[in-house]
Amino acid sequence: MEQRRQGNEAVGLPTVSSGGQVQRAVAAAAAVLISFAVMPAHAGAPHRIVSINLCADELLLALADPDQIAGLSVYATDPDLSFSAAAAARFPHDAGPAESVISFSPDLVLAGRYTKLATREMLGRLGYRVELLDAASSIAASEAIIRKVAVLVGHPDRGEKLVADIEAAKARAAAAAAANSAHPTAVVYQRRGYVTGGDTLTGELLTVAGFANDGGALAGKYGGFVPLEKIVANPPDYIVVSAAAGHAEDQGSALLQHPALETLYPPDKRIPLPDKLTACGGPSLPAAIDWLAAEAARPRQSP
Repeated sequence: MEQRRQGNEAVGLPTVSSGGQVQRAVAAAAAVLISFAVMPAHAGAPHRIVSINLCADELLLALADPDQIAGLSVYATDPDLSFSAAAAARFPHDAGPAESVISFSPDLVLAGRYTKLATREMLGRLGYRVELLDAASSIAASEAIIRKVAVLVGHPDRGEKLVADIEAAKARAAAAAAANSAHPTAVVYQRRGYVTGGDTLTGELLTVAGFANDGGALAGKYGGFVPLEKIVANPPDYIVVSAAAGHAEDQGSALLQHPALETLYPPDKRIPLPDKLTACGGPSLPAAIDWLAAEAARPRQSP
């Protein structure tokens, strides 16, 4: 028993004491040893890439060859969150815990900075190459991440093409904003009263599209929960809400149907923004910029 316990510790598995636990531990250890035997070399561009992060899913689908993609995260095909849900459906999309990642025998794993630490550490201990991607806090940060992933997967030209598409969308939005003398104020107002701050990706998208973003004044640089009374006392012209916020599903979303907000912000003063356009920076940014720019230019009743 002591030898078995030492062996488990050597490969980073929990120790066990009896019965079925022993059998499960032996099976897990065998799977780890098999994965070492089939793990590809890390020479040149990777051939079996696994993503365990929604935003990495989207980048992988946009930048890698299809035959490089071994597996995607469990969120990859969520139509509400993933901009690339339709494209993701053709690939395995059940990567999450370390055991599921190992089953794909990857030579590169893409994870988010906030992906479960235990998963990242387990994969690292087992010798897998794990690249962490930061959450995009601005358009420039998103473009840097795009370029990083494009180089990782061996297609830097595709990264440059996507960055060019983002910059073209910014130019279109700037031209539309210049032709529109009105620059209405707006804030992104989410469930439970969370307001997106000024120094955030979504806050920057509002500004690029031609809105004057009040999020910084209400919630600081990075955002926070803002009491309804503060919104009512100094209301922006429009609120940007999730496109899925059409009805109250719980107390958090019920706030958006509060009578005071209903009076200040009837449908014509609410801008629905699909979550999949701003959940990540990356391939969704041109569409997000075009969407918001169209909303900024759309004729409405006077604020």
